[in-house]
Amino acid sequence: MKTLNPVEGQRWVAGMMPLAVGDPLAGADVLGVPSVYWERPLAQEAAAGWGEAAVVVAEEPSQAPAALASLGALSLRWVGEEPESMPGPWFGGMRFGATGVPDAAWNAHGVARWTLPEVLVWRAGTGLMVAAFAPEERGGEDAVRSRLERVRACYPEAYRHARGTPVALAQASSRPAFEARVERALEAIAAGHLQKVVLARSLDAEGPEAFDLVDVLARLREQNPRCATFLFRAPDGTCFLGATPETLCRVEGQVVQTEALAGTAAPGQAEGLKGHDKDLREHDSVVRYILATLRPLAEKVTSDSEPALLTLKNVVHLRTGIRAELRPGVTAAQVVAALHPTPAVGGFPRERALSFLVENEGLDRGWYAGPVGWIGPKRAHLMVALRSALVRGAKARLFVGVGLVAGSTPEAEWRETEMKSLAMLRALGGGDVVRR
Repeated sequence: MKTLNPVEGQRWVAGMMPLAVGDPLAGADVLGVPSVYWERPLAQEAAAGWGEAAVVVAEEPSQAPAALASLGALSLRWVGEEPESMPGPWFGGMRFGATGVPDAAWNAHGVARWTLPEVLVWRAGTGLMVAAFAPEERGGEDAVRSRLERVRACYPEAYRHARGTPVALAQASSRPAFEARVERALEAIAAGHLQKVVLARSLDAEGPEAFDLVDVLARLREQNPRCATFLFRAPDGTCFLGATPETLCRVEGQVVQTEALAGTAAPGQAEGLKGHDKDLREHDSVVRYILATLRPLAEKVTSDSEPALLTLKNVVHLRTGIRAELRPGVTAAQVVAALHPTPAVGGFPRERALSFLVENEGLDRGWYAGPVGWIGPKRAHLMVALRSALVRGAKARLFVGVGLVAGSTPEAEWRETEMKSLAMLRALGGGDVVRR
């Protein structure tokens, strides 16, 4: 594990002050593209961070759990008032897992990368709060005060809407290659090697000029209010961003909330989803896995009696809410290590499904379908990074996936990935998407 600014044994100083206005994304007009961004519109939760006061990086997969666990060791002294509730202050994510075809485009994000911003602005009620962080050393308090005053003096009052006009996107993806992989997966399922496997594919999109990432975030949050909109910018400028509907875990003290999100239909076919055997079997495998995984960590685990419909802009999912009361001493890092990857993004049996993906998927998922979000003292919220893209300049690589079980067909699964790609394509292009 590499700590660009060591966590263990080092102290930070922080300060905060209120801002009168209520849109963290608006700060991009004066502070530039954020280093991290996070928003759940329906929950009125939003945060934007600039700069990097500290970074924790895992260079090997075996280091990722320790990197996540180390974030709880942050020694932080507040100058003046301490926030009652604040997203973070660590923001980041980690890879989905092993891959058979490494892609250098993911190198800057690493196996896992967690950032403590120099400046963090978040929504608090009808206004905003801003916090600044610096190492606890000579000049640390002065740096905090200076950063706070700079933000207070220049922060815009307007809500940040998307401003660009729609542009045409050049798109490239291989349907025959994807459908051939679906066929291989269905053969493995028919032979009894797997019950379910989640197969992903990528889609390359290119605009006429570099994407305005702030515009993309503005569109994502406005078009997908039931999702968590996120952005994580690496030092080389490569950004991983998206709007995902799926919670991996939300931890408040010893209480964990999570969900099973599997089974998909087009909006016009939503009513038949609960009666469709294929989707019910796919969904049930995720529910059973999460319940079985949480029981050794928890005093009590409960779930909804039956799945509900989660209606998004382009698709509808089956959703079952799950809640657990953790045993004393169990941490958010342990919950993440136990749950990820669920059958909703990997498959079942888990290890067989993951081995199949390494050998057959032909794709480096990077952070796609991995945990992303924020970690704080006794609190955390991590989502599964779906409906996402890796963006650099005018080029974007989008990622979408489908759960395959007995009864799946290559044609239907291709159509499902096409539906799922619409959210990111509309955000990137600024308009509707014409399928040819």
